[in-house]
Amino acid sequence: MMSQNRNLDGVPEGRAMTPAEFKVVREFLGLTEEWLAEHVGVSPATVEEWEQGLEHVPGAVRAALGDLDRLTGEFVGKAVAGLADLPEPGIVTYRNDLEYRAAHPESEYPASWHRAVVARVAQKVPGLSIAYATDVVSDDVKVSAQ
Repeated sequence: MMSQNRNLDGVPEGRAMTPAEFKVVREFLGLTEEWLAEHVGVSPATVEEWEQGLEHVPGAVRAALGDLDRLTGEFVGKAVAGLADLPEPGIVTYRNDLEYRAAHPESEYPASWHRAVVARVAQKVPGLSIAYATDVVSDDVKVSAQ
């Protein structure tokens, strides 16, 4: 059996996303309903309607998710490349958007996206140490006892 061509979001080309596919992709990318709604210019209620199948997911939204997936993959690739040869690789992440914005004011993404990125990096970097940025007491990503 011949496999179907798939876009970056994993959904076969030539058909609309199902509500389940939409939610899985959104969650895989670590995006909240609120953040995605603001990003694509709709209300959070509209995102919920897409996830519940009350409204069809527009092609432009599918394309936006594909773009976000591609950019996220590039970010993961760069992080993996930067950590791969370290003897004790470590990475920090953030508890909430306030902490993330304080550390990365240039980023438009939510802290939940960053945590999803870190999870994907951890799958590719053996022995990766993960800590919250506020718990790091040195550049070694050794965490405090508190």
